[in-house]
Amino acid sequence: MPFLHPEYLVEPEWLAAHLADPLVRVLDVTAKLTAKFDNRAAADCFGVAHIPGSRFLDVGAGRGEFHDPDAALPWTWPSPERFAALMGSLGVDNDTHVVLVAATPRPGVDAGTMWCTRAWWTMHHFGVRSSILWGGLERWQAEGWPLTASPAAPAPLSTFVVPDGWQRGRADRYDVQAALQAGNACVLDSLSAASFRGDAPGYGPRAGHITGAEHLSATALIEAETAGFLPADALKAQLDELGLLQQERVVTYCGGAIAATVTAFVLALFGQDNVAVYDASLMEWAADETLPMTGLPTTIMLPTTNTLPTLPTLPTSAEWTQS
Repeated sequence: MPFLHPEYLVEPEWLAAHLADPLVRVLDVTAKLTAKFDNRAAADCFGVAHIPGSRFLDVGAGRGEFHDPDAALPWTWPSPERFAALMGSLGVDNDTHVVLVAATPRPGVDAGTMWCTRAWWTMHHFGVRSSILWGGLERWQAEGWPLTASPAAPAPLSTFVVPDGWQRGRADRYDVQAALQAGNACVLDSLSAASFRGDAPGYGPRAGHITGAEHLSATALIEAETAGFLPADALKAQLDELGLLQQERVVTYCGGAIAATVTAFVLALFGQDNVAVYDASLMEWAADETLPMTGLPTTIMLPTTNTLPTLPTLPTSAEWTQS
């Protein structure tokens, strides 16, 4: 069973052959976050080695250039005006083909897959023609393609126009409530089984899942944390088990709307085009006791080291239980 949209993924060989194409722009979205949700990847990772000609895009910082800096919660979608200005500064216009790539500097913590899919999900719905490099920077390097520490030439300023309908990929709490009440929609939890049951620490006073949600862990869809997705047949079997491709609408969520984009992206590969990601996810839902959850009471989780976030936390294992 092939993907309906194989163009959402590109192979290293294809990218190597198109590095000089003026219509192709490679954006590195590697994340290496601090306890304050600042991203050290530009200096610690991209500055050490990156694909020649690529530019760094800070998707990981909770209130960085890719998000709304004034929002109550981190990783909130930017305004169309902010997004258009950012794309223009990167030399991306409406004819550009953006290829997203990431590394995983700390396995189990900084999974490159979810930062690629988070970038893709936002950019795709804002009207950018975008693809993800299958296998990430690790596969690129393993296959012997070139890396450099030299910065790319300054990007020519471009004009990017956000089309109508950009909000279709984004859900809020009211969209989740509507989907729970609809007979032909599915709310999908993308966290681990332990998180879904409520055995893992939550995001405030409550652990568990949104009452009525189905479950499909983002990690069940990959074979590596660096955008190494399972073969199409294996992916489709999991989607079919829940009937997700037959649903009229799917709303995915996780802890902070990062891992949820992995499941949303896989659904998009198979042509399920009525999918939205709950932008605030459990960081908002679990904090409001008027919203139904199934699980166990919990307490705020403290960081295990001074390099990892406090609350809401990033993944602390390869299962991305808190992503």
